[in-house]
Amino acid sequence: MQNNMNKITLKSALPFVVLLAIATAAIFIPTLPNFDDGKYNTSDIAWMLVATALVFLMTPGLAFFYGGMVHRKNVLSTMMKSVVAAGVVGVLWVVVGYSLAFGAPMEGPLKGFIGNPTTHLFFKDVASGEPWSLAPTIPKSLFAVFQLMFAIITPGLVVGAIAERMRFVSYILFTVLFSLLVYAPLAHWSWHPEGFLFKMGALDFAGGTVVHISAGCAALAGALVLKRRMSHINKLESLPSNIPYVLIGTGLLWFGWFGFNAGSAVGANATAVSAFFTTNTAAASAGLSWMFFDILKGKKPSVVGFCVGAVVGLVAITPAAGYVAIPQSIFIGVIAAVASNIAVYFKSKSSLDDTLDVFPCHGIGGMVGMLMTGVFATKAIYAGGSDGWAYGNFSFFLTQLKAMGLAVAYSFVASFIIFKFINLIVPMRVSNQEEEEGLDASQHNEKYVQGTILVATKEGVVEKEVRADFFETIASTEKTNGAATTAYSK
Repeated sequence: MQNNMNKITLKSALPFVVLLAIATAAIFIPTLPNFDDGKYNTSDIAWMLVATALVFLMTPGLAFFYGGMVHRKNVLSTMMKSVVAAGVVGVLWVVVGYSLAFGAPMEGPLKGFIGNPTTHLFFKDVASGEPWSLAPTIPKSLFAVFQLMFAIITPGLVVGAIAERMRFVSYILFTVLFSLLVYAPLAHWSWHPEGFLFKMGALDFAGGTVVHISAGCAALAGALVLKRRMSHINKLESLPSNIPYVLIGTGLLWFGWFGFNAGSAVGANATAVSAFFTTNTAAASAGLSWMFFDILKGKKPSVVGFCVGAVVGLVAITPAAGYVAIPQSIFIGVIAAVASNIAVYFKSKSSLDDTLDVFPCHGIGGMVGMLMTGVFATKAIYAGGSDGWAYGNFSFFLTQLKAMGLAVAYSFVASFIIFKFINLIVPMRVSNQEEEEGLDASQHNEKYVQGTILVATKEGVVEKEVRADFFETIASTEKTNGAATTAYSK
């Protein structure tokens, strides 16, 4: 214990000291009664509570989705990076994140760009304040926690691009800076009535720009700054560690996405129903599109291919979910899957090491979704929206194109600067030795592979690694090539 205490440095103590300071400051925040003027809609509250829980479920779903696709020596580190945002952003959102995204607009040149951080500092006037102007039937605190779930998963999406080589501490710092300097401004631009994209007339129903384009472009920036893995340089094939994990993750993401999109109607209403249905339809068509397009390229249909395609469809329908009709969502899913599939192909021929294709899937998928919103949005589905190009309004398509371009440029440049800045403070990249050992062991002192077994066969005794979830019995007997095979714990 004493030896461990002696090893504590200012750098290692700083995260806990910061958290302790925040917790101490929270003690002195005045407690006010919850606001309730008797006009809340209990059905809307019930649905939004469910939707919020569904969106949260997407974060562990993402952990399974990514964790199943990396090398087995990096499974736990990848999953940990996906879920730790629930802690980091969960605290940051209450302290200042919600204020930056949905607080009163700053005055002067920053108006429309970012919220005033003092508006709801430490959640001041949130639980005790009047409802959010665009969600008058539910408490503001419920709207705020629903939006928190979006803020949690967005930095988690970036993990797929920087997996297998980024230090955990560096990722924590990235999550903080990205949430404050990229996610919050984009949320303010797109979803605050005074945000400049909102006032421009751009539509983003549930996060095409705010979540997926921002994460996709940050992923591209991170891959460029971190450079290539040794296995990528040496062109070593890296097979998924656990394809059933990928399937489980896809199921949780698909299920949670109903809350993500339908919940963005902020009420139990017809728009929520339409968004729910378009979400499922786009995912279904995109999964088939990816799989059938792979077959056209001479591949066999795969579990991973269908799962990735379905996720791309969910990404693409996100900005359009409440604005387009159900039949058109089939087209959106098909086109998005083909576009992302082609992008993955060209990325595989390049030197870019985006480990799990985050930019081709989330970045390109989000861009396709924004543009398809510009084509197929219609006031027949959402009276408060706009008619798209397909209904004779080409100017709205141009608005969506402009909003998409601004989101892409800002997300990439800001994220690139963030990664470069972090690299000046603390090296982001693990050493070659740590990368070879695997980040599970080097960053967390844990292993997805827990041990080995000695297997006696006709050819002799061989040693095999055993994963934690299979390392359950001390001895077992099986038949191999007609001969008894006994496995012993080592």
